[in-house]
Amino acid sequence: MSAPSAAKPPSAAKAPPFDPGDPLGLDDLLTPEDLAIRDTVRAWAADRVLPYVADWYERGELPGVRELARELGGLGALGMSLTGYGCAGASAVQYGLACLELEAADSGIRSLVSVQGSLAMYAIHRYGSEEQKERWLPAMAAGETIGCFGLTEPDHGSDPSGMRTRARRDGGDWVLTGRKMWITNGSVAGVAVVWARTDDDGGEGGGDIRGFLVPAGTPGFSAPEITHKWSLRASVTSELVLDEVRLPGDAVLPGAVGLRGPLSCLGHARYGIVWGSMGAARSCFESALQYARTREQFGRPIGGFQLTQAKLADMALELHKGILLAHHLGRRMDAGRLRAEQVSFGKLNNVREAIEICRTARTVLGANGISLEYPVMRHATNLESVLTYEGTSEMHQLVLGKALTGLDAFR
Repeated sequence: MSAPSAAKPPSAAKAPPFDPGDPLGLDDLLTPEDLAIRDTVRAWAADRVLPYVADWYERGELPGVRELARELGGLGALGMSLTGYGCAGASAVQYGLACLELEAADSGIRSLVSVQGSLAMYAIHRYGSEEQKERWLPAMAAGETIGCFGLTEPDHGSDPSGMRTRARRDGGDWVLTGRKMWITNGSVAGVAVVWARTDDDGGEGGGDIRGFLVPAGTPGFSAPEITHKWSLRASVTSELVLDEVRLPGDAVLPGAVGLRGPLSCLGHARYGIVWGSMGAARSCFESALQYARTREQFGRPIGGFQLTQAKLADMALELHKGILLAHHLGRRMDAGRLRAEQVSFGKLNNVREAIEICRTARTVLGANGISLEYPVMRHATNLESVLTYEGTSEMHQLVLGKALTGLDAFR
């Protein structure tokens, strides 16, 4: 019997040139629509944010926030992955790409969009009545109405079950009393989603946790702005004060009872952070790479020295691994298979690595790294807030620890 002839391998396609901006070829994972959305958001940020954001940051304000919100609504970026009621109905990956591009400009801009869409609008869309959805969501999707989300309190952040804000029944009305802290969009919001413990029987601490829609201008409700921040300076941050705020009975979100409601909203926002943090990291890496190519010391560009190249290589590795992780989680979300523990995996890894990339980029830029002429220090300080909000690193470590061991270390 004659030996079979060896199969000839197919002719290998010629590999495209190496792209320092996309070294793993991750753009191949994206559809033409994905790329169009990404490029549209990138162009908007380059035109409307990047030329001004250093000045906004230095002044500690976000001027024209309502106009920016309307422009973002026109792009379809508000409540982007929600369907109906004027929302874009985009995929999770497309929403993530938008978050990446917005945070590459500034974390404060991505926070504006995340709080609007992933917290306030998501809460209404998932847990609200049809009347509540019709009243609020179209205007919020268009950016005509800004929303905020009140869960964190002065004394309760990582443990929201201990919240002190109370909602008591008074006839057919609800009366809310309490305070919320570190609320993005608070003082410019037309509606606040406020979580409070009710006086109904049955829940730990006296009642169930419910969500309430509090329109701006309601007597007893105020949102003083928080100033003297050294992070997220180009962002509106407020306290919410509720002093015997009377709301009609239909102000409560009917579909949310207990902590599962607000925590599901936080999970949606955390997903956006997985992408967004890589935008801040990309901005810093690109600044370091460009600087290393042009800054000369000892007679040649510093990018030609081994230690600088080692830093650039390590930054590129963690940046694109993080983007690949975000892609994977986005595909799982689009398939309805994303678990909360997996979002914790992404948030813990990507924000932590983004901070390290920013710090390493600062060393490449030397003293220039602290100047607002470059984005590095601005991103680094912003990421200190991103590290904390929507769950600290320690909380996400415990979420993963419980999932891995089956043992609860929270209490």
